[in-house]
Amino acid sequence: MNNIKSEFTIKDLENFTGIKAHTIRIWEKRYDLLEPNRTESNIRYYDINNLQKLLNVSLLNANGLKISKIAELPESKINASVRELVSKKGVNSQASNSLKLAMLNFDENLFNITYNNLIAQASLRDIFKNVLLPFMNDLGLLWQVNSITPAHEHFITNLISQKIHINIERLQLASPTNFEKIFVLYLPMNEIHDLGLLYLHYELLLHGYQSIYLGQSVPVANLSDVQKVYDNICFISYLTVEPSRMSVFEYIVTVNDTVLTDTNSELWLLGRKLTEVEEDLNLANVRMFKSIDLLLNKL
Repeated sequence: MNNIKSEFTIKDLENFTGIKAHTIRIWEKRYDLLEPNRTESNIRYYDINNLQKLLNVSLLNANGLKISKIAELPESKINASVRELVSKKGVNSQASNSLKLAMLNFDENLFNITYNNLIAQASLRDIFKNVLLPFMNDLGLLWQVNSITPAHEHFITNLISQKIHINIERLQLASPTNFEKIFVLYLPMNEIHDLGLLYLHYELLLHGYQSIYLGQSVPVANLSDVQKVYDNICFISYLTVEPSRMSVFEYIVTVNDTVLTDTNSELWLLGRKLTEVEEDLNLANVRMFKSIDLLLNKL
């Protein structure tokens, strides 16, 4: 699974572009849109150039250009049409496509060009909400179906983290102005997916709060160490794949009993693991949020 992918199945193409495999086959047969290779057993597979072309074709098609017209264009003209479309409309899906290509090619330069074009037109908040969050959702799906490897995921998420850190460092030059709560951000043991939490750290600093970022894989017992220094703490955690050795409900109860009982502290939670909570929590100091936006609305 850790081998770098350079060959893609038609299902991979569907996962990356959102175009159904049946439609891809029709386009390939009717318009000679792609040039697949074949294994010795005559199974189609596609290289990175085919994937890049289909990403561009999907963008043009989604913006009203008929596939029959796209198929008549030379590849250079397809690329030029995409650039023209992006310059006119600032299409976020093209940024997502560029990020996917940067990830697949381990192309840091393409990532930086894509990010710099975005940041020249919008705030980090808008970029995160409209481009990076949807992209990370796509990333999760691609990883689950083995269309990308951990190497791809680590490469692109580390680059995104760098950009968020740069913006955080700028905010940290100013002193906090809002002391209503002290926020402490952490991830459970063995949880390493920290982009959402890192972005929340940025937002809290932007709102003038004191935000303490503990980061990945923090034992529950260690949270009490912060309470020795600060009162009125709001812990925030993002549950993406952990906890896995106990139920999410059991984990929340453990944090409540270990850290929140007889204190002024709260626990705010986000992440897809929360969908596993079926029981009624009935814990006064615990809140669950379905999205970052909903959490930010509580600030």
